[in-house]
Amino acid sequence: MIVLDKGRRALKHGAFIVIDMGKTLAKVSLWDRAGRRLDARARANVAAGGVLDVHGIAGWLIEALAAFAAHPIEAIVPVGHGAGVAALRDGALAFAPLDYEAEIPAEVMGRYRAVRDPFAATGSPALPHGLNLGAQLWWLQEQGALEGTTLQPWAQYWAWFLSGVAVSEVSSLGCHTDLWAPALGDFSPLAKRIGWAERFAPRAHAGDVVGTLKPEIAVATGLSPEVRVLAGVHDSNAALHGARGFAEVADREATVLSTGTWFVAMRRAQGQAPVLPEGRDCLVNVDVEGRAVPSARFMGGREIEIATGGAAVDDPAAQAALVAQVPGLLAEGAMLLPTLAPGCGPFPDRAARWIGEPEDKRAAPCLYAALMADAMLDLIGAKDTLLVEGRFAGAAVFVRALAALRPETRVVVADGPCDAAFGALRLIDPALAPSAQLRQVEPLAGNWDAYRARWLLEAAL
Repeated sequence: MIVLDKGRRALKHGAFIVIDMGKTLAKVSLWDRAGRRLDARARANVAAGGVLDVHGIAGWLIEALAAFAAHPIEAIVPVGHGAGVAALRDGALAFAPLDYEAEIPAEVMGRYRAVRDPFAATGSPALPHGLNLGAQLWWLQEQGALEGTTLQPWAQYWAWFLSGVAVSEVSSLGCHTDLWAPALGDFSPLAKRIGWAERFAPRAHAGDVVGTLKPEIAVATGLSPEVRVLAGVHDSNAALHGARGFAEVADREATVLSTGTWFVAMRRAQGQAPVLPEGRDCLVNVDVEGRAVPSARFMGGREIEIATGGAAVDDPAAQAALVAQVPGLLAEGAMLLPTLAPGCGPFPDRAARWIGEPEDKRAAPCLYAALMADAMLDLIGAKDTLLVEGRFAGAAVFVRALAALRPETRVVVADGPCDAAFGALRLIDPALAPSAQLRQVEPLAGNWDAYRARWLLEAAL
């Protein structure tokens, strides 16, 4: 464990930056000490040649940070998706990180699957492509690419990019990577057996200050060289950490549903955790304190994008019109069946198809997402309170249909920031309280039991 500086001193003035390196978007946001967002920048990520556009992102990041240089920046927190790994050699990036959707050769994957640890040991299901970091490392090792390297998860790579200090962090190591054993609080038997564990940079807590800006970064951005850089955190776990700032979530049985490219449900279970099914994209995440978090997921944002042709189902101006379409969809029995992201979600082996495909394909995919979310919430035993956060918390058809499908659950959304960026801010200031208030979602009217029963029946055919 490496702890260079806890660095959580309280100042009267200042600002913070959160960098969020997601799969679809790279985002940089500027925040004041009270947790109010002052500004933000975003960039679409385009992976090419099977690798992440790390150099393009880096150049854009320098420009984005420079845009905030007039503010008294105190600290920067990196956030990143959980299926990227960076390799350093001789003080530099050894090669561009793999894109987790790159096709790993079948023979390579076969050899890897033969040696990976069982689900019971890691809480990490066997996922397609490079969604298990272990599969990426196996492929790289077979090519001899890991010789002499130090490994870092994607979020911590950006901490290194800014500070020059290499660390790893438990929420990033423990998210469907095959590299972590949650019950042991240590690297998995596989990671130790093959030697990957010793290649990873020393571990730090997500909120630890690992260093300050490298001189060349300070010059290029105009930021002070005294700006502190935190170790950073896995994106879904950042959202969970932010949600725990609400008393209604922190101190009771509750589930957080983070929505973006992926919809990830993470349950804070009171008492014994449920037994998770291995083959339905359930997993055990690990929070910033190293505690096991029963979770389930599907590629909701990607599937909605495919089904709608890219239409914005969360556009505030369109919400009333989309809600008005729902009674007709229910009456006609129009529905989208799983799955548009093969190998993922609670129905990974099903091929998507429409029943009564509507001309306007915006509301129906939101109903599909609600049904998928309902199914995965059942898999992890979610009950009591459900906080929906992220982009699709603003999609009224989705959240109101989900509330209708789960009448025994108090489904809530926030009227202000409570997302991954807010969770990152709480790493700097654990006492930071949300400025947002929670609002209970009004369920949509309709015979949802019958609609769900038919959807489940058709999905099983």
